[in-house]
Amino acid sequence: MKQFAELLLTWYKAFGRHLPWRESRDPYRIWISEIILQQTRVEQGMDYYLRFVERFPDVVSLAAASLDEVMKYWQGLGYYSRARHLHEAARSIQGAFPRTYEEVRALSGVGDYTAAAICSFAYDLPCAVVDGNVYRVLTRFFGIDRPIDTAAGKREVGQLAQTLLSKEHPADFNQAIMDFGALVCTPRQPRCEACPFAGGCRALEQQAVEAYPVKSHKTKVTDRYFHYIYVRAGAYTFLNKRQADDIWKGLYELPLVESDAPLSVEQLVRTDAFARFLAPGEEPQVEFLQQGIKHQLSHRTIHASFFQVVLPEDTRSFSTFLRTSVAEVENYAVPRLIQAFFEKYL
Repeated sequence: MKQFAELLLTWYKAFGRHLPWRESRDPYRIWISEIILQQTRVEQGMDYYLRFVERFPDVVSLAAASLDEVMKYWQGLGYYSRARHLHEAARSIQGAFPRTYEEVRALSGVGDYTAAAICSFAYDLPCAVVDGNVYRVLTRFFGIDRPIDTAAGKREVGQLAQTLLSKEHPADFNQAIMDFGALVCTPRQPRCEACPFAGGCRALEQQAVEAYPVKSHKTKVTDRYFHYIYVRAGAYTFLNKRQADDIWKGLYELPLVESDAPLSVEQLVRTDAFARFLAPGEEPQVEFLQQGIKHQLSHRTIHASFFQVVLPEDTRSFSTFLRTSVAEVENYAVPRLIQAFFEKYL
């Protein structure tokens, strides 16, 4: 076990990544980086991290900001519940950032992995981090075939990671094993020829490296059909803030009609939802702008179409929506799907 840690740390010293959040022991900055990287590749998350900590350099500035502003800085990263939890947690912190695993784990949106990462990287506590990279490295090297999406599988790998953890250099060990998984022991086409553990790797011995880690269930993906309505009312348009416990909660979008299948213009204007948007006596001009746009989320495929509705500037239609000038829509945090539409048409 000790030899594994020593070999890993030797590799890390030579090949570890230089990342901005590793230049600090500030638990706040480490927290922000870990939340960003939960569902985001390092390459994509880097610029977001730098912009975020420039605007919100500490817990106090994040807590003082409005949720809408925080969401705007998060725009494009996806998994927006992360931003909501960050804001909620910042407002719950009284004084200094928590220093114990239990206190960090109690913050909104912080799970076992994130708490271990913060405590390890900021305070050098002996807490093993277990993310996708760690699952992959350990299940391959030790030939663990228990599914990692089961409680028993998670427990087995977690206990193994804690046993392997260098007690003298826990932060470096955790960074090392994650980097190793990201750079060498990758999900597809791993660089086994460059792996210092190749001689003892059970998965390589079985010639089944990409079969690990084992999972018992495949994620079910559902299809949803979104029909967005871009209203042109002179210099104004309309937005809606998503409030339900659904995707993109807290973000703004165009008025939406969701259905079980794609709709034509003729089908859209006959829906009850579209009729409820209109004031009595108003008959808008409706046309297709875009259709058949596929937006992939982790558990859902969004099939989006965009329609343009032209109404007079003093329209009484869409009265339940936020009325804003077209020039000001860029001030609102929107999903990437909507942002791409704005960039093309506004």
